[in-house]
Amino acid sequence: MTHSAIVANGLRKSFGDRTVLDGIDLAVPEGTIFSLLGPNGAGKTTAVRILSTLISPDPGSGALRVGGHDLATGPQAVRAAIGVTGQFSAVDGLITGEENMLLMADLHHLPRREGRRVAAELLERFDLTEAARKPASAYSGGMRRRLDIAMTLVGSPRIIFLDEPTTGLDPRSRHTMWQIIRELVTGGVTVFLTTQYLEEADELADRIAVLHDGRIAAEGSADELKRIVPGGHVRLRFTDPAAYRGAVAALPGAAGDDEALALQIPSGGSQRELRALLDRLDSAGVEADELTVHTPDLDDVFFALTGGSDQPEEAVR
Repeated sequence: MTHSAIVANGLRKSFGDRTVLDGIDLAVPEGTIFSLLGPNGAGKTTAVRILSTLISPDPGSGALRVGGHDLATGPQAVRAAIGVTGQFSAVDGLITGEENMLLMADLHHLPRREGRRVAAELLERFDLTEAARKPASAYSGGMRRRLDIAMTLVGSPRIIFLDEPTTGLDPRSRHTMWQIIRELVTGGVTVFLTTQYLEEADELADRIAVLHDGRIAAEGSADELKRIVPGGHVRLRFTDPAAYRGAVAALPGAAGDDEALALQIPSGGSQRELRALLDRLDSAGVEADELTVHTPDLDDVFFALTGGSDQPEEAVR
């Protein structure tokens, strides 16, 4: 039986007269990646700050448990079970990467020898050994982000909150970070991820929740979310005008583009639908030169659920 690493029931938070979280429910199974998506200002960072004990929920919120511990009665136990990598790097640029790691070891009260061992292992794991004795200010953005996560892992947390960990990174560094996140989960760690990049959630997350107007607008796997949005279709393109006309006659429900010699047929993209479409073309003696399938992606889901809203990011509190 899979246990939940994070559970939130009726989580609420307001700042003044502005309601940021309006009774959201979350359940994140152990050893999985859960991604919280939403427009700027939707409350993603607020949710992370509450669940990581940095700020308190509003009175009237339901039960909140992280790592099996109640946030209200056992905040210290929660802090011992988690690691947090925020939007802004916790790396001190005035000292070396190694010194940043040893500082974290001291904060976790590791014995000196144990702290040095853990620091050396993590620096090697994150490919930072050669740069370990250089000032962190000289690191690239990707290196600083890797060091940031390495520092988070010094205390061996079983649950990690990653709040937009790849913002500002180049594509190569972003893919490196994805691999690191996958390796963490393979090792049994639970990851709670917020991100600006829908591709990132699609690539990594076992489950995704879309936050809008303080509530969870939808939740499920990437494939489940994509199925709630209409708009999938098959596009057929022809080079022979006669073949195009034959396809138009065989597929009366298709939308035609006479100039491009192309047809667009509504479809969910399933194997059964594609086979039926090709059978109809075969029966008419028509062969398309190109067939492409378009299914809704997370961008389509996001805009359908949020209306494309983009509010100012919530204030850091």
